[in-house]
Amino acid sequence: MSAKDYSAKATNQEIESRFDQDVERFSNLDTGQLTTLDAPLTMELCTEAAKYVNPEAKELLDIGCGAGNYTLKMLSKIPNLNCSLNDLSLPMLEKAKERVTAQTQGTVTTIQLDMRLLELEAEQYDIILAAATLHHLRGDEEWKQLFQKLYRALKPGGSFWISDLITHDAPHLNALFQQKYGTYLESLGGPEYREKVFDYIAYEDTPRSIGYQLKLMEEVGFKHVEVLHKNLCFAAFGGVK
Repeated sequence: MSAKDYSAKATNQEIESRFDQDVERFSNLDTGQLTTLDAPLTMELCTEAAKYVNPEAKELLDIGCGAGNYTLKMLSKIPNLNCSLNDLSLPMLEKAKERVTAQTQGTVTTIQLDMRLLELEAEQYDIILAAATLHHLRGDEEWKQLFQKLYRALKPGGSFWISDLITHDAPHLNALFQQKYGTYLESLGGPEYREKVFDYIAYEDTPRSIGYQLKLMEEVGFKHVEVLHKNLCFAAFGGVK
């Protein structure tokens, strides 16, 4: 993939500020985010896959945890996990800690930090979840470094599950799915809403394709990689160490 200029993209401070203001919208466990296609389904699939792969799990890491929806769903399947919650936004983390602490007898640890800067012990976690967060990574080196870090942090047999905005490597298909997603957004709030969402995606996000991410997972050492679901420019997938 050719090098890109990311100088015009949103800074971490700008992204943090936007999420600081959006805690309540990200706290709806039933509906997830309306702008994210099939959000409840992908949350169900990722956590169910994690339960099947790691039924005896004790340690969970939720990267870009937001208000804690994925961790709460995971706790509904494997109770009393020790939960490590990471997010850039302190209000999000505080909300997540409040909600998660009420649902587990395990320890709840919060880490307010850019995911790129996480310092994780080797073979620490059974399950790592990353929902709607990896698309904030920029260049290829950031992607590789984070995937290496998360692979190292998993116990042998542990699993890593991603639900996220994706792009497509074939430009014509990318245009097709963007057009269809635009039609969906218009159905929610008209052309103005479509443009608002597309504008902040263009400013904040640098998604990668499923193929790119699965290949990277294999390169850093994941033994099995699987696609759980895809709908237009959103997908759920993961791997087992």
